[in-house]
Amino acid sequence: MTLLGGIDIGGTKCAVTLGRLKDEGIDIVGKVRFPTPDSPAEALRRFEEGLAELLAQLPEEPLAAIGISCGGPLDSRAGLILSPPNLPHWDRIDCVSPLRKRFGVPVGLQNDANACALAEWKWGAGRGCRNMIFLTFGTGMGAGMILDGRLYSGTNDMAGEVGHVRLEHEGPVGYGKAGSFEGFCSGGGIAELGRRRAEEALRAGESPVFCPRPDELHAVTAQKVGEAAERGDALARDILQEVGRKLGRGLAMLVDILNPERIVIGSIYGRQQAILEPAALAVLDNEALPIARSVCKIVPAGLGESVGDVACLSVALNLVVE
Repeated sequence: MTLLGGIDIGGTKCAVTLGRLKDEGIDIVGKVRFPTPDSPAEALRRFEEGLAELLAQLPEEPLAAIGISCGGPLDSRAGLILSPPNLPHWDRIDCVSPLRKRFGVPVGLQNDANACALAEWKWGAGRGCRNMIFLTFGTGMGAGMILDGRLYSGTNDMAGEVGHVRLEHEGPVGYGKAGSFEGFCSGGGIAELGRRRAEEALRAGESPVFCPRPDELHAVTAQKVGEAAERGDALARDILQEVGRKLGRGLAMLVDILNPERIVIGSIYGRQQAILEPAALAVLDNEALPIARSVCKIVPAGLGESVGDVACLSVALNLVVE
């Protein structure tokens, strides 16, 4: 049995996980969760204590490796977290060396998109691929890329920042840029697009299901738009169809440049696939090079909402099999 340790570092909460590798996936055998401490030093202490506590329950099984998943920017080669927006006090924090010293096993660090890509490649919808792209499509829009059977992270861990690419001159703001891929295809982007469209409807005397009054504009979320669309609200469905068309444009760009055999899309895509998929594929089929498009499947994340739970463990597995 191969025992893997994982640490997921988030802006509000952290998790320490222990997983046992099996033929077709991985079993989570223990997990410790806690709010993210303000002090990185305190967080590192909690990581070590949490993992030691879980390992003490399985004294006969040796730990093979530890994987860490965290939002970027970071330096995966040096094991440094470089002050991500949701972790402003984590400036050049070495989270790899202390764990390597304490447990005596390989320790790896990857950004959350790369970690999710590894998880979907090993255990999810990307299994068996040599060229696969994972799109987060959650709070933001980022990509993790498996190219020629290996994770590709670029020269300084900035590969896959597809959310920053501008799709239109104007539009919702994402990744600090109006009209960006993230601006249209993310939770925050859908909420902003929903507010814009709701404000127009309210001025025209209409009352959108997801925002019936002007004083509710600030409370519009992607979830509310999605729920209204599921109930058949025409405006909400039109918003998601627009998002789908922009997703298709972004997919066409990725297909033409990287020639993947599969693009796996997480989070919002899986929840709203019935509306997003037809709009996205229509644009993709029209925009992408036919030969490249013919070999690429677009699928929702096979691990569903649980991909984040095992992403850090896939980073650990990647150390063992590299």
